[in-house]
Amino acid sequence: MPQALLTKPETAVPVSGSGGPGTHTSLLPKAVFGLLLVFCLTPWASPPLALALGLVLAQTVGNPFPAFTKRYTAKLLQFSVIGLGFGLNAHAAVQAGREGLLFTIASISGTLVLGYFAGRWLKLGRVVTHLISCGTAICGGSAIAAVGPVVGAKDEEMSVALGTVFVLNAVALFAFPPIGHALAMSQQQFGLWCAIAIHDTSSVVGAASAYGSEALGVATTVKLARALWIIPVALGTAYFFKQKDVKVKLPWFILGFIGAMLLNTYVPATHVVGPWLVQLARLGLVVTLFFIGAGLSFKTIKSVGPRPFGLGVLLWIVISAASLYVIVKL
Repeated sequence: MPQALLTKPETAVPVSGSGGPGTHTSLLPKAVFGLLLVFCLTPWASPPLALALGLVLAQTVGNPFPAFTKRYTAKLLQFSVIGLGFGLNAHAAVQAGREGLLFTIASISGTLVLGYFAGRWLKLGRVVTHLISCGTAICGGSAIAAVGPVVGAKDEEMSVALGTVFVLNAVALFAFPPIGHALAMSQQQFGLWCAIAIHDTSSVVGAASAYGSEALGVATTVKLARALWIIPVALGTAYFFKQKDVKVKLPWFILGFIGAMLLNTYVPATHVVGPWLVQLARLGLVVTLFFIGAGLSFKTIKSVGPRPFGLGVLLWIVISAASLYVIVKL
């Protein structure tokens, strides 16, 4: 009996703050996450750097709050996009939208057709092929999330498509600005190229903001106009996949972006708070990209597989190279 009492405390689980094996290990990821998050709120952080820090976190100590970052990434991005609208002029945005309309129609239709035949050549499933093609053609994860339920995609198929798009988004965020500078692209040209050739809105805005404010305005406007194509593409998908009673989610945050832009253009009183809201939106974008990077663990990347990733790379290279050629030669 005395011996039993003596051994009990040795096997007891340490309470919070009492120390013991594993305490420092469990606290390290949270401490690193907190420090990096605080850094992302400073003037020294940029969208590419925030994404890089998130990637480093994911590959080393790991993301200690995966549910939290997954839950708030989309919401934070949407509010950030709305805030950016307070820094844009509606007349300039309409002009940018007109210039990008033909590019949008040609690139979306061309990507979907190429994706169909490339997927058959790679012997991929019809659903995975269509998800990756839609994600590349329109707006990355948002398009995949909208089209997935329409085609009855399984969780594994959604994960493969999202993983492919997110990995290529990360590459684009780092690769596009140096290419733009090497080719001496104008702000207008680079913003248009980002909106067409980069999948997700977060990476489009991140790459464009690293290039310049004018590029950011063009890229955001054209990309959000492009995102509206989720609706006709989802309806067309329902027809070709013979799905009935399909509900398509409208990206309502785009209306918020338009409303903010109209207020900034026609209501002078908003000019007092507008710059503050834009700055807050850019901070939100930096944090969004940190969250995205933190969610891209090696396990996520490995789960994609060579053939789906090959399809994503093929489509991305073709649309990037073709749009770059047309934009530079115009």
